[in-house]
This record gives sequence, C-alpha cells and structure tokens, in this order.
Amino acid sequence: MTLFVDTSAWYAAADRSDRSHQRAKAVLATGDALVTTDHVLIESWFLLRHRLGRGAARRFWDGLRSGAAEIEVVGAADLAVAWVAADAFPDQDFSIVDCTSFAVMQRLGLRRVASFDDHFAVFRFGRDKRSAFDVVR
Repeated sequence: MTLFVDTSAWYAAADRSDRSHQRAKAVLATGDALVTTDHVLIESWFLLRHRLGRGAARRFWDGLRSGAAEIEVVGAADLAVAWVAADAFPDQDFSIVDCTSFAVMQRLGLRRVASFDDHFAVFRFGRDKRSAFDVVR
C-alpha cells in the first residue's frame, strides 16, 4: 500500500519530545511505500530547522534524498485544484501545503495519509463531497 506523509508526521518522527513521536515512527516504519510532495519537504525542512536546528533539517532532507519517500512535484494543475479546495471550505484554515497535498493525493488516487493535522480528517472531495481520506495516526 501507499501512504502519503504530511509535515506533521515527518516532524513528530524527528522530534523525540513530540507527544506523537513513537506513533509517527511506527506509522512510517510499516513498510508502506511513502509519498510526499516537494511542498511538504520544504515546509518540513523549515519547521525542523526552526525548532530542532540545522542538523535535524539536514538529516530529514538526506533521508528523503536517500529514498525514504517518493517526492511528487506539485504542478500548475495541482495548484488550480488546491485553490478550488481552499475555496470550497471557507470556514477552514487550510494552508497552501494542505491544499496542494489534497490535490496531489486526489491526482494520484491516494486515500491514506500519515498526519496528526486534523485538516486531513475534515477535507471532503468527490462529486458529492462525501469522500474522505483515511488518516493514519
């Protein structure tokens, strides 16, 4: 199976003091093929750099460079779908990275996401807006 990985899961796995650290490590170690985006990579790098320092950010980046996850590039079509997603939920504070992640997951047909961010549980898609992602925590 394939699992999309959000910033919150990458961060929790890297930060030993995060309350979800052990769970994140277990989720990422199941043997599922991992996929993330270039946007998530950048957001995660900045978060790790800011909170844990340059070394943690470089270790994370090196892990992705070494094949820990496939990195999907967000394209112009994904940005258009992301805008529609943000517009469809005006009461939610989805970030641009959340919305581009939603778009890429839909494009790739991915339903499972490793995330501790409630936005992935809130977002609905499909013709009737009843489809939801399976959030693995």
